[in-house]
Amino acid sequence: MAAESRESGRAQDGDREVIVEARNLAKTYRDFWGRSKKVALKPLDLEIRRGEIFGLLGPNGSGKTTTMKLLLGLIFPTSGEAFVFGREATDVSKNERIGYLPEESYLYKFLDAEETLDFYGRLFDMPPEERKRRAAALIKMVGLERDRKRQLKEYSKGMTRRIGVAQALINDPELVLLDEPTSGLDPIGTREMKDLIIDLKKRGKTVIMSSHLLADVEDVCDRIAVLHQGELKELGRVEDLLRVTDVTQIRAKGLSAAAADEIRDVLRRHGGQDIEIGNPRTTLEDLFLDVVRDTEARPGRRARQG
Repeated sequence: MAAESRESGRAQDGDREVIVEARNLAKTYRDFWGRSKKVALKPLDLEIRRGEIFGLLGPNGSGKTTTMKLLLGLIFPTSGEAFVFGREATDVSKNERIGYLPEESYLYKFLDAEETLDFYGRLFDMPPEERKRRAAALIKMVGLERDRKRQLKEYSKGMTRRIGVAQALINDPELVLLDEPTSGLDPIGTREMKDLIIDLKKRGKTVIMSSHLLADVEDVCDRIAVLHQGELKELGRVEDLLRVTDVTQIRAKGLSAAAADEIRDVLRRHGGQDIEIGNPRTTLEDLFLDVVRDTEARPGRRARQG
């Protein structure tokens, strides 16, 4: 496809444009002599649409971080291609519209929170007043107001993740990449982080997050890609992947209105309430374990597209 059509066009899914696209994207790490050392990512085809929260799920070493680095242009693919905002992923100018939280935050430990965000704001040539305003808003957003004057060397790992998220948002990005965003957070901090990610979507941001914590992905993501041993194994909406389609479930609270045809009438005569008829869901944990077990049993199986 011509570069002009990618820049202008932006593939559509309904009314939402595709802003991240991977086509046959693969990465193999090689040794000094050019021999294959590690296949980090097997050919990957993927589209991510504006305004969605997309999860990359998999165990350590499954290719999640490699995928993110390929999209950012931090490493180069062995084969295939990736596009972000219609530009090739290797075009670093696109990164002005991206926020990135790496798995390990590399921050200056002798700066405090305000100084850290001011520093990153300078990298984007933000005016002083805008830097000050953005820093104050982000520090409040991530819950570090009481610790904004403490040097980062005094921060816990959870606090470091919070300021890491703040620096990823300093440029008000359209696309946010979060690598293990809840790592090191306690249950309350984890819930607050997930609420923050959902809030980013409400503000029109597109979020790509990677995690091996299944509940976190299940709670916030619209669609997920399950990676294992560098290969895409499952792809689709969370609700679709977790639905058990060959079982019909009826739920009733206090037994009253809502089922189907004759069932509704029967339950209605017995005072039923809040009746639901539909498909029960499995859990993301069960889906993930099934993918891993199936991969071991059938290594060549490809992803079901959804």
